[in-house]
Amino acid sequence: MNKFDFIAIGDITTDAFIRLKDAKINCDIDEENCQICMRFGDKIPYESETVVPAVGNSPNASVSASRLGLKSALVTNLGNDDHGQETIKALQKNNIDISLIKTHSDKKTNYHYVLWFEDDRTILIKHEEYDYQLPTFDPPAWIYLSSLGENSLDFHNQIATYLKNNPTVKLAFQPGTFQIKTGYKNLKDIYTSTEIFFCNVQEAQRILKRNIVDIKELLVEMGKLGPKIVVITDGPKGAYVYDGQSTWFMPPYPDPKPPLERTGAGDSFSSCFTSALALGKPIEEAMRWAPINSMNVVQHIGAQAGLLTQKELLEWLAKAPVDYLPKKI
Repeated sequence: MNKFDFIAIGDITTDAFIRLKDAKINCDIDEENCQICMRFGDKIPYESETVVPAVGNSPNASVSASRLGLKSALVTNLGNDDHGQETIKALQKNNIDISLIKTHSDKKTNYHYVLWFEDDRTILIKHEEYDYQLPTFDPPAWIYLSSLGENSLDFHNQIATYLKNNPTVKLAFQPGTFQIKTGYKNLKDIYTSTEIFFCNVQEAQRILKRNIVDIKELLVEMGKLGPKIVVITDGPKGAYVYDGQSTWFMPPYPDPKPPLERTGAGDSFSSCFTSALALGKPIEEAMRWAPINSMNVVQHIGAQAGLLTQKELLEWLAKAPVDYLPKKI
């Protein structure tokens, strides 16, 4: 069996980007949860369609790690269909080891529709109900865990047991929709096994079930759930990191031009931060790496086209403004 630097675990999908041109955004009802609006019962023109296979939080992370120089594998589930075959080809093209992927003859491969309007997106999702089972593999340096379907609670227990039995393995946890919804109590063993935890401000508030607005308090409270390092992003405002002692703020890397669309911005940040630590970089250097990957991803369609190699990332870093540095707060 191969020794991997980085094994990502999570669902995979094909994203069909449908670029809308006849819609509007309504924030009158709830400023924090705006709505995309189109005419009901009408024929709505769209501008283009772009199909991107082999994506999802964890697949995006595995590709990111591979491009940055880590030996990367993916644990996921596919259907035995055309989309599944396209997915395998796309992963192999990105040097992802596919030996831990399970193909189900009686299931479909996940397929999502991305409604792309202006520079953001709304995703129509449908997760197939796979029989989640953790395959056998040698302990990697890092496991990266993210989005899984609603029937995966026992699978999380399998992962927690693996981590307990292999204490040298470090876990990066970027919870998806179900993992946030199911709550801390059901995933306590995952939280307490986590080396690095990633979420945004609103997700942290939902996990804690408290509307904490002070970012330092939010970081500390998330740290009390078990993770050694907590990373909370705040969109284009920047990101915050807490390691149990020190707290840093990292500004975004300046956009060379307005973002094209923002799919995968969070995945590229989290996976790049994790990969930097896996490559032996200190936290402060990981904080400088991660926003650069996000900056480039939002200049492309989909979550993977803009993921950088280590050489490309360092070239961007060399051109960074003098004040592009983490600041202790």
